[in-house]
Formats: sequence, structure tokens, C-alpha cells
Amino acid sequence: MSKLLKVGVIGVGGIAGAHFPGWKESEHAELAAFADVSEEKLAKAGAAQGVTRLYSRPEDLIADKDIDIVDICTPNMYHTPLALAALEAGKHVICEKPLAPTPSEIRDLISARDRSGKMLMTAQHFRFDGKAAAMKAEIDGGVLGDIYHARSWMLRRAAAPVRSPGFYLKKHSGGGPCIDIGVHILDLTLWFMGHPRPVTVSGVTQDKLAHLPGAFSIWGGAVPPEFDVEDFASAFVRFDNGATLILEVSWLLHHLTEMEDMQMWLYGDKGGAHWPKNELLASNHATQQFLTTQLGRHEHGSPHAKECMAFAEAVALGKPSPVPAEQSLQVQAILDGLYRSAEERREVRLD
Repeated sequence: MSKLLKVGVIGVGGIAGAHFPGWKESEHAELAAFADVSEEKLAKAGAAQGVTRLYSRPEDLIADKDIDIVDICTPNMYHTPLALAALEAGKHVICEKPLAPTPSEIRDLISARDRSGKMLMTAQHFRFDGKAAAMKAEIDGGVLGDIYHARSWMLRRAAAPVRSPGFYLKKHSGGGPCIDIGVHILDLTLWFMGHPRPVTVSGVTQDKLAHLPGAFSIWGGAVPPEFDVEDFASAFVRFDNGATLILEVSWLLHHLTEMEDMQMWLYGDKGGAHWPKNELLASNHATQQFLTTQLGRHEHGSPHAKECMAFAEAVALGKPSPVPAEQSLQVQAILDGLYRSAEERREVRLD
């Protein structure tokens, strides 16, 4: 591709700030336009990034014929209409996680992608972390054998994002930590497991801590009384290959002394693994000894930046989407199943 791909970012007041360095560093793309409903945030971001093409209406950015890539960084409930409009306008789309709040909406986006012939990707930045890449390479090489069980959690202690109603009001977010941070650890786990097809989910959600008198978060102070999403969720998932997964997520859990604990254990018939320690565990049956291998922790740049650079490269060179929407559909099918199971108080099928 002879010219630089021009990127338009929608929603510049939050996570977009972590995307900007990737677009600036990319050899295939450049920041060209911003859109935000907040004139103040729009002006501030434009001045900081040297972007002068500023739109207060996202549809005007999408209609801009000069824009090649639309980067969507809005609250969850606005992803689908914006991504659909961008694809239908002939733009490539990278969208912050979750790609859409429901599986049906992701199917609609996949159909729009196929009609447009453009690229669609979810910004799952943990895949672009050096430790994750090292672990994925070992697993793909067969070091664990057949992975038959996983345990994953992303747990925060008194760290709900209450500064913005885009997170804690369901009409904007679609859910609480399940859909906010659960999507991170679940996507990474499924990626490591090789994306077996989920068939059933048994899940629960709780909001016991958010509504206690004096409930607070280190990110914003008092939990607002209008907080209407869960603060904890857990699930047991069965896959079509017989594998199982236990998932736990929370914003407020009384857990450890750290603000956040994100871990994953994988168990295969040849060995086990822990992320993010990046340890491989096996047994020498001949000598009856335990074997532990420490993988390297190669860190080269911000994962948020690298995901944007990988997307631009894929568009420019005609490579596949670094995070295919079909994989995001699996993630959201499980999270949607968790919510349905919690509401119906029973295990639900995903087919």
C-alpha cells in the first residue's frame, strides 16, 4: 500500500489514549481525525495529538471519505451501531473489547464485515503482551498436550471504575466486571486453549459489596447508589471436546492485598502452565521428579500500542485479522450465557 492508512478514533476521553502511541508508531497508518460527544475532551485530545479534523458527531467521522480505519473506543453499548455504520461505509474497524454486548450483535457485525470485505478486530491487548506470546508459542508446540481443564480469574479489590457511568450503568456498559474485565482473561484463556467450542455455562452474579453502606473504590471514591451492574461473577463452562473452565471476575472482592490479581492455570495430559508467571509444569515419570520450566518474559512496547500496529499491518499487507471476530463471538457467547444462567438459575446451552 503506497499511502499511509488514515485513522479516525471515536471516543477519545478514555482508553483511546493507550491507542494513540500505536497509531503514531505504525509504519502503515497515521492519526487523521477524532470524534467525541464531549467538545472538551475532543479539543483536549486534538491539541495533544496534533489532530485538527475534529467531529462532535461520530457519523460525520464515519462519512469522511478520507478515513480508512475507524478505531472505536466508546462505552460498550455503542460499539455495535458505530461498527456497523463504519463497515457499511467501507471502513476497516478495530473496536475496544467487548466487540459487542451480545452474541447476536457480533453475528450482525460479522455479516457486515463479510458484505463490506473490510477487516474487523477486537482490541484484546493482552494477546500482544510478551509473556502471553511466549506462552502461546509453547502451547502451540504441544508442550501441554491435550488441555482438559483451566482456571482463570481477574479479581480486583475495591477497584470498581466508578469515575465513569459508562462502566457502572448497564444502559451504557451492558454489565459489570463480567463484561469489562472478564472479557480479557476469558479471551486469553480461550486463545491458549485453541478455541474449543463452548456448549454449556453455569454462572452466578452478585452485587453484595457495591451496595453496602460506605462502599468505596480506590478508582473514584464512593460507589454511586445508581450502580446497577454486578460486582462479582463466576462460571463453569463445558466445551465440545470435553474440556472445562472455571472463571471468576470481580471489581470489589475482598481478595489479597493487591489491587488486582489476574491469573490462569491450564492443565493438559502432558503438563500444566501458569500465566502470568509463565511457568510450565510437568513430571518425569521415569525418575518420579517434578519439572518446572520458566519461560522468558520478553517485553517490547505497550500491548495497546502493538495491537493497533498489528491491525494496521494486517490491513496494509492483506493479512488476516489479528483477533478474528469469530473468536470474539465465542467469548461473548460464554459471557452472555453466564448472565442468562445467573438470571434463570440453571445451566444454559449455548447452541
